[in-house]
Amino acid sequence: MLVLVAPGQGAQTPGFLTPWLELPGAADRVAAWSDAVGLDLAHYGTKADADEIRDTAVAQPLLVAAGLLSAAALGDISPGAVAGHSVGEITAAAFAGVLDDTAALTLVRRRGLAMAEAAAVTETGMAALLGGDPEVTVAHLEKLGLTPANINGAGQVVAAGTLEQLAALNEDKPEGVRKVVALKVAGAFHTHHMAPAVDRLAEAAKELTPADPATRYVSNRDGQAVATGAEVLQRLVGQVANPVRWDLCMETFKQLGVTALIEVCPGGTLTGLAKRALPGVRTLALKTPDDLDAARELAATASEPAADAAGA
Repeated sequence: MLVLVAPGQGAQTPGFLTPWLELPGAADRVAAWSDAVGLDLAHYGTKADADEIRDTAVAQPLLVAAGLLSAAALGDISPGAVAGHSVGEITAAAFAGVLDDTAALTLVRRRGLAMAEAAAVTETGMAALLGGDPEVTVAHLEKLGLTPANINGAGQVVAAGTLEQLAALNEDKPEGVRKVVALKVAGAFHTHHMAPAVDRLAEAAKELTPADPATRYVSNRDGQAVATGAEVLQRLVGQVANPVRWDLCMETFKQLGVTALIEVCPGGTLTGLAKRALPGVRTLALKTPDDLDAARELAATASEPAADAAGA
């Protein structure tokens, strides 16, 4: 079975969209999306520097646009499930047919603006902790007043909180943690600091008419498959202030019998986690169009067992 996944914020790098815009029709598609959301996605994906694309209001629509563009370039593939990490869940909702591309980009633009506004209230951030036992790490973070905002599996937990709390973490790492790595994000996402953004996003969601998923949609709230478009949208709203449980998504992939995983552009993060947590599963990250042929070949050779076709 093939799983198609979309990365979250922090995966972006300067100029990463440049080679994708050279594909036939890609520049026109991105221009139309840019007009729809009032943001020059081509500029930010090709010419902006790291600080510019670190801005939450820019990074989030840029990541969704890149994911949609690279998935479209794959052509007609048939994943048995789709999922996304953090903002990548909006990309996955489009993959599953819950939202069309324009609706997904409109929602993520509102999401990015709302989260940027919430992040401006207090100086906050996020850091990945590598190694250690997740239970020990989570207890240690809570002692420091930090939130385990992402539990990613494969020995990785992401802490979120104020800059002072993160500085304290650097001085007092949990037992077994090898390294603390600051993430390229502008706030403590998936924590109570984002509560104001939930209300803003709920208002934006009222303007959308979601369809039920045409492909199994695995939610990162709890790793469960979601059957209705209304529930997908409800989870997308609440997700901004709640932890991402990517570890549970990977457990679901395992239960479904996943044999291959493709991560859309800018790929790398989720395939890295899968290599450690899902041994034996073939993985491929779409970084540039040069990866497309290998991805199509992988998709063609991955097949979903008939018994699993109805849902998780």
